[in-house]
Amino acid sequence: MSLAIAPARTSIADRADAPRIAGTTLRSAAPLGAAPASTAHIAQVAPAAERPAAPRVRAVPDGTEARGFVLYVGIDESKADIDGTTLHRIVEALRALTGEIAPSAETYAAVALAPAGAGGRDVDVVRLALQDPAALAKQRDTSEARNDTDRHPNGVIIDISRKRVLLDGEPAGLTYKEFELLQFLVLREGRTIDRHELIENLWSAEDEIPSERTIDVHVRRLRSKLAHYQDIVRTVRGIGYRFDRHADVSIRQASTPSPDLY
Repeated sequence: MSLAIAPARTSIADRADAPRIAGTTLRSAAPLGAAPASTAHIAQVAPAAERPAAPRVRAVPDGTEARGFVLYVGIDESKADIDGTTLHRIVEALRALTGEIAPSAETYAAVALAPAGAGGRDVDVVRLALQDPAALAKQRDTSEARNDTDRHPNGVIIDISRKRVLLDGEPAGLTYKEFELLQFLVLREGRTIDRHELIENLWSAEDEIPSERTIDVHVRRLRSKLAHYQDIVRTVRGIGYRFDRHADVSIRQASTPSPDLY
């Protein structure tokens, strides 16, 4: 018995003068310069009218527009070597594909560096190394949750980044000016600050400039709200005030310096 093989139909992709259409074929990566794969199994391309519309970019707030995207690729040199490639070749292949699909697109590649032996998934390490906002927020939330779990249940949390003070887990209820005063002392831990320096830095020219006596009133109200932790704000007679950290005091601060720390 003999089998007759019908000639393959010619698709739009077989024509030399036809434009290249992304997504018609899925091929495995091959070394640069290798012979092209056989076109015997290229899928037939449906007319444009029959193809589903490309999905629109989601989660774009009103008043903004999408100007590009970031694709995080998690793979180290050893894994790339096992796959028979290199990071450089992957980057060049992605750039070539982008240029083929969208010739007007601009590209920029950045390699994520991490300490040798850093644990975790490659793509998560890459996102953190390249300062992906969502990854940073997740790491910060995880870190804060861990700190809340690890800290002693009775203690003070002075949260510079969130502008709040917790006493044994409860908000201290400081006013804006009281928190500013405490923050100024905290960020200069161990140094005695005189009243004149407090006035100069915490009250602007537009404010009614307080007297040194008024500063004493502000400090007294602040210490009152700190309750049994009030001795973290020390009075240095004849000079001013100083913040003394205790073992049960935790200070939280964002990665960037506070604007009043100079």
